[in-house]
Amino acid sequence: MTAQLEVEDLDVSYGKYQVLRQVSFTVKPGQIGCVLGPSGCGKTTVLRAISGFEPAIGGRILIDQVEVSSNQYCLAPEKRNVGMVFQDFALFPHLSVADNIGFGLKTGRNKDRQARVHELLAIIGMPTYGQAYPHQLSGGQQQRVALARAMAPRPGILLLDEPFSGMDVDLRQQLAREVRDILKQENVTTILVTHDQNEAFAIADNICVMNEGKILQIDTGYNLYHRPVNRFVADFIGEGVIIPARVENQYSVRTELGLISGNTPIDTKQGSMVDVLIRPDDVVHDDASKDSAIVIDRAFRGADFLYYLRMDSGVEVLCLAPSHHNHAINERIGIRLNVDHLVLFERS
Repeated sequence: MTAQLEVEDLDVSYGKYQVLRQVSFTVKPGQIGCVLGPSGCGKTTVLRAISGFEPAIGGRILIDQVEVSSNQYCLAPEKRNVGMVFQDFALFPHLSVADNIGFGLKTGRNKDRQARVHELLAIIGMPTYGQAYPHQLSGGQQQRVALARAMAPRPGILLLDEPFSGMDVDLRQQLAREVRDILKQENVTTILVTHDQNEAFAIADNICVMNEGKILQIDTGYNLYHRPVNRFVADFIGEGVIIPARVENQYSVRTELGLISGNTPIDTKQGSMVDVLIRPDDVVHDDASKDSAIVIDRAFRGADFLYYLRMDSGVEVLCLAPSHHNHAINERIGIRLNVDHLVLFERS
C-alpha cells in the first residue's frame, strides 16, 4: 500500500538553531502514527512542517505522492488538505456545537452540510448536543467536538497536537481509546504528537520515538517496550533498570539472578561484560526461589505493587507483583527472573 504521508530526511531550523535533523517516517492510508518524545524534542515542529507552517531547509514532505515541502518549495497550508486539532481545542465560544462542527464546511448544499454535522455528532457519541455551547460541555466532550470539527471537511491527513494534555490521566487514556475508534471508523490518516507513552500506546498503530530533533526508533508500542534499540528508548519507554551481565555464549548472559537467554545472536564475544535491561515484569515474586532481595521502597498501584528491591551485592531491580503480596519495607522476599526478551547494551 502506497504511503499517504512521506517525510524524508526533513531538516527544520529556527534561525541558526536546527530543530529537526533528517527526520524520516511514512504513514499509510487509514493508519494512526505517533511522534513520541520529551518536551523540546521537536515533535510539534514536525506537525507544523507537515501542515505547512514551518519551511524545510532540507529533505522533503510528500502527501499522496505530491511534494508539498522541500528547501525549494512550500505549498500553502490551506492547499494541503490537512486538518489539525490543537491542545486547547480552540472551539468558538459563541457558536453552538453544531455550528462549531460545521464551521469548516464552506462548500456544498446546506442540506449536505447539515447531514455531515449530524453524522459526526452521532460518530462522537453526542447526537443530542448540537444546540449546546462549549461552556456547557465537559473537557472530554469539548475534545470530541474539536475532533469532529477537524474531520468535517474530510481532510486527507489529520494532525493531533497533544490533544489530551490538559486532562487527568484516567480521562486521557479513556479518550485516547475513544478517539482511536472514531478515527478508525472514519478511516482517517492521522499523526499524533505526545509526550505520554500510555496515550501513544492507546491510540497509535506505529510510534516514532524522538529526542533532540532525531527519530531514534519507529515501531509498535510492544517492540519499543520489549526491544528498544538504545538506552534512551529503554529509559523513556516504561520502567526498568540496567544490571551487569557476562556473555555466556551466543544466546545467553549470566547475571546475579541467573542465566538469561534470548533468540537473537549476541554480537559480543564470550566472557565480555555487558549491561542488560530488566523490566519490572521480568522479575517474579517467588518465595520458593533461592534468590532473594530486600524491599527498599514500594508503590501501591491498585492491582499491583511496584517493589524497589536491593540484592545482597547492592544491585537494585524492580518487581511488579499482585497487590495481595503485601510486603513491608526492609522485608526480604524471594524473586526469580522470567525474561522473554534479552535486551543488551555495551557497558557505559
